Amino acid sequence: MGRHRTARGALAGVVFAVLFAQVLLYPGVPELVAALGGSGPLDAGRWFLGAEFAGFVLFAGAWGAVSDRAGRRGPFIAAGALGGAVGYLVLAGIPAVPFWAVVLVRFIQGAATIGAFSLAVAALMDLSGGSGRNMGAAGIAIGLGTGLGAPVGGQLYALGVRAPLVAAAGLLTVAGVAALKLDEQTDAGGGVDGHLLAVVRTVRDRPALSVPFAFGFADRFTAGFFALVGVAFFQARFGLDAGGTGLLLGAFFLPFALLQYPLGVLSDRVGRVGPVAVGSFAYGLVVVGVALAPTVTVAAIVMALVGAFGALCAPATLALVNDLAAADERGTATGGFNIVGSLGFLAGVVGGGGLAARFGFVDAFLLAGALEILLAVALLPALLRLDGDRVATFAGDQSGGD
Repeated sequence: MGRHRTARGALAGVVFAVLFAQVLLYPGVPELVAALGGSGPLDAGRWFLGAEFAGFVLFAGAWGAVSDRAGRRGPFIAAGALGGAVGYLVLAGIPAVPFWAVVLVRFIQGAATIGAFSLAVAALMDLSGGSGRNMGAAGIAIGLGTGLGAPVGGQLYALGVRAPLVAAAGLLTVAGVAALKLDEQTDAGGGVDGHLLAVVRTVRDRPALSVPFAFGFADRFTAGFFALVGVAFFQARFGLDAGGTGLLLGAFFLPFALLQYPLGVLSDRVGRVGPVAVGSFAYGLVVVGVALAPTVTVAAIVMALVGAFGALCAPATLALVNDLAAADERGTATGGFNIVGSLGFLAGVVGGGGLAARFGFVDAFLLAGALEILLAVALLPALLRLDGDRVATFAGDQSGGD
């Protein structure tokens, strides 16, 4: 239906804005943290990137709980986006202060921003028309946001080291104002809290949710790994500046974006097991391949393969969460997935940075790829045991249109 299509597009726009603003910073993180008073691109970068995702982890459930109790999502999506905009603007104008104060502002900005992102995804989950289609819309918004954010951010750094912060603040302001006018189509207010204990209870009652949660953790681990270690590796290995690094990151994110929607729809037709298992295994292999690329051109080709296989498993994994959760627990399950994913990103930043500092870039890439491969192999039996009637295709039950 047209109304659902409009709501899907508006919510996907919010998701795009949040991710675009976030990834604008990534290509020049070493330069940015130095300008903000940090020392050491890996050490200061870990604190700067990790603080945002610590805010994600600690506050994703709180936003879900408040939204569920209020029975609305739109005003809270707007509040999260506008709060994040203020955080970015403070970082853009912050004077010479101890770096711990910068990290604190970054944490608060992350705590606000996760509200806009998580609740927009939860609202997409509530729409009819096929969970693969809805999660494909979320996925393409995520992919386009990150895919365009990296190259655009790289070019913005040429204007000034804090220019991406100003751009991020402006974009989130627009998203926040637009969210105030959302025509909500959600089922919020079902009485299910989105806090961490509720997530634990949901997984306890539906143990099968631990399978997509585990894949979500591993996928976001590699994302965090690329945000810090990948950027430092590309600049050290190939001598790239922020602009060149952004273009190389874009080689991953653009196919990741363009393939999300069609592969999400594919998972509605063929089921989730194949895309999740095959995509995750191949994803791990090509992550390892990035470290072995001898030239920038080869690295770009391998990064494009990383994006393609990531697009195969990402929407199917998130749709699997929706398939397994009860209708009145989707907000909680989505919040849990985002918490686990944020923990994965945080682990990728902190753990990946530690691995690279201790063992070197190549060994760190090998370990990151091996994690994804081992997880795909270890969880394949659990994937195959999932009830096909519950997790394969729901086209017959969701014929209400889009």
